[in-house]
Amino acid sequence: MKDLKELRKEITQVDNAMAELFVRRMALVHDVAEFKMKNGLPVLDPGRENEVLENGAARVQDETLRSYYISFLKEVMAVSRRYQTSMMKGLRVAYSGTEGAFAHIASCHLFPTAEKVAFSSFKKAYEAVESGDCDCALLPVENSFAGDVDQVSDLMFSGSLHVNGMYDLPVTHDLLGIPGAAIDDIKTVVSHPQALSQCSTFIKERALQENEYSNTALAAEYVKKTNDKTIAAIGSAESAELFGLSVVARSINDDRSNTTRFAVFSRVEGHSERSGSEPYFSLVFTARNEAGSLANALTIIGKHGFNIRTLRSRPMKELLWQYYFYVEAAGDIYGDEGIACIEEMKESCDKIKIVGSYKNLYPQKVYKEK
Repeated sequence: MKDLKELRKEITQVDNAMAELFVRRMALVHDVAEFKMKNGLPVLDPGRENEVLENGAARVQDETLRSYYISFLKEVMAVSRRYQTSMMKGLRVAYSGTEGAFAHIASCHLFPTAEKVAFSSFKKAYEAVESGDCDCALLPVENSFAGDVDQVSDLMFSGSLHVNGMYDLPVTHDLLGIPGAAIDDIKTVVSHPQALSQCSTFIKERALQENEYSNTALAAEYVKKTNDKTIAAIGSAESAELFGLSVVARSINDDRSNTTRFAVFSRVEGHSERSGSEPYFSLVFTARNEAGSLANALTIIGKHGFNIRTLRSRPMKELLWQYYFYVEAAGDIYGDEGIACIEEMKESCDKIKIVGSYKNLYPQKVYKEK
């Protein structure tokens, strides 16, 4: 049996080898962070981390050591995330709205260390990325309650940016009042029209008067300025904390599954990573003014094995009674089948544009319920 001194010497040799491998791994992590910055992707990718852990479990046959190895991998990935986060502090993320609004909360959730830059409209946030003033834009494309966001769909069709990520983010509305206000004190609620609509049952049951505001964060700021305990805002718990309000009632949505889908736009066309969860893609196209052109285009997409999960039409502003079509589907649009699909669609379409290829991440909570 080896003595303790010899064992420690061998451990040191292993540690030296591990140090060299650590430096190599972190160099690759550095490159991954640069890719994410260019493509407007967040540091955390749950699907990829689960894949790493599953592969890691298969490497170690000893059942006792396997659990320790998994713990080791988790620590390594945590260190990698911290390194990537430190690199991405210079990232500038554009969004439409004000500090405390749900778009701002979503950007904080996805890009916690980045600089968030507010714009007064979706178009201005989008153009800030086109001009290079910002690195990426986080814009809503659809709400499970209110439907798709037409202005952002139009930007997908006419703009130059690419979608490199889609994120389903649950939205919870709370009732926010001045400190000391109780629910029985509230007589009037102020908020964005959609937020008021999404909380209509709560409002009607209490016979509250409604006043519309341009967004939920500004509504919260208004309540703070009035300092009137009979007036409350409908918004997020983050807005309450930001403006010094109290949460009078939590989760007052009619539909507790209310979710907004946000897309990350950047100047770089990033092909979705093939490993992990199945890739999705978005494309827009115009069908030729010929009988059966639209049906042929959709048939071609299905024929090449792509499962369409979203299809909608939008009028083209420059051409009266002409429409473009937006499609979201599962599959690799940049693979062999995807390339063949696009080529075949050209026979039935005047314009085809791949908006982006991305992963469909699991729904993530925008903010913590306090």
